Amino acid sequence: MDRLVLDSFALMAYFQEEHGAVTVRNLIKKANTKSCVLKLSSINWGEIYYSIVRSKGTRAGEQYLILMEQLPVEVVDVDRRSVMEAALLKSRYALSYADCFAAALAQRENCPVLTGDKEFKQLLPIIKIQFL
Repeated sequence: MDRLVLDSFALMAYFQEEHGAVTVRNLIKKANTKSCVLKLSSINWGEIYYSIVRSKGTRAGEQYLILMEQLPVEVVDVDRRSVMEAALLKSRYALSYADCFAAALAQRENCPVLTGDKEFKQLLPIIKIQFL
């Protein structure tokens, strides 16, 4: 069974009908039929929320939270181990801190990250990445 960690970029593309939205939509359909597993770090969940609030307001942000809850995406809460793993990645790579949580989750789950963020290319030696 396919397993993927979604970066916030992937879900934002899906929500805003940007490049890669069709790929994410197809993965969501697969996850609905239990033929793949999609995971999202709670830090990236928060990143999506604040991005929507910043661009469209609090009410829209809350509506997107409701939409996210309906998706077949497991939101994985962070613990100290996750924070340490993300912090180590941040200390070694020029990547946003939130992106480091997606990467750390992918490392832990031994599965690819789905993203359109080209900054992830520098992580190719240590994790698998599927680009939108």
